[in-house]
Amino acid sequence: MDRLTKDALLAAYSNGQRCFSAVNLIGVELFEVDLRQIDLQGSCLDDCYIPYGNLSLARLAGASLIKAHLGDVNLYGADLSGAVLKEADLGRADLRGASLSGASLAGANLSGADLRGATLHGADLSGANLSGAKLEGADLTQAVLNRCNLFRATGVDLDQSRCDRTTILPSGHNYGR
Repeated sequence: MDRLTKDALLAAYSNGQRCFSAVNLIGVELFEVDLRQIDLQGSCLDDCYIPYGNLSLARLAGASLIKAHLGDVNLYGADLSGAVLKEADLGRADLRGASLSGASLAGANLSGADLRGATLHGADLSGANLSGAKLEGADLTQAVLNRCNLFRATGVDLDQSRCDRTTILPSGHNYGR
């Protein structure tokens, strides 16, 4: 995996390049960056700092974003299937229509995130904070929600998801009580 600097990435992107698959961007700082439709499939963005960025329609399938700072980021329609977002901060992120199938979001902060119409089929949301998240039309089929906090989340449909007694429902009560 080739290491890519912030300056090299932004220069290539501004020259029209969109494909940056399997690159190393660990710890890169991209505050308020506009990288719409970028392809970072299989790339490593662990500990990256991209708050307020625009990554709408980005391809991030299989990417590693462990402990990434993605607060208020626009990931509208992005493909994050199979991505690893353990302990990532996605507070208030726009994930409308995003594909997060099979993604690992264990311990992630998704408080206030907009996940309307997102696909989270088989995603691991163990210990994730989804308090105040918007989940209308989100597919949570087979999603693991153990220790997940859904307090004040809206539009939650848990019919096909996997919850246990440690799951906090939008009402504030634990699942199964």
